[in-house]
Amino acid sequence: MFKNKMMNVKSLIVLRSLAALAIAALISGCAVPFFSGYGANGQSREDFEHHVEEVFKLQNRMTSEVMMMLESDEVKKPEALLQAEQHMQQICADLNEYVSRDIDGLSTGLFLRRRVEKSAIDCEQAAMAIKPLLKP
Repeated sequence: MFKNKMMNVKSLIVLRSLAALAIAALISGCAVPFFSGYGANGQSREDFEHHVEEVFKLQNRMTSEVMMMLESDEVKKPEALLQAEQHMQQICADLNEYVSRDIDGLSTGLFLRRRVEKSAIDCEQAAMAIKPLLKP
């Protein structure tokens, strides 16, 4: 009976050690990208964060310019401009949610960060697609 208890204790210790190793691997895996870097271009974390910040600023600038152009009635094709701006907002939704949560001091979560990584280039392209429509 004493031998069985010792075997159970040893098994429990081994299981706890394995669980701790698995949790440590999961946590470190969440913090480090899988060898390829961040974002579609495999950038360093710092470079990627700078790129995402620039994309967010570009997107905000395009939104502001669209609003000003629509108020001034200088737009030749307001429907096309509105449609492009709505498309950009849809594509950039994860980025906007990420920034809002970050500003409010809320957790951004792994899945949201991954969605931002995957959508940053598309968001930038959607914002850039508005520029030619802004010319009167």
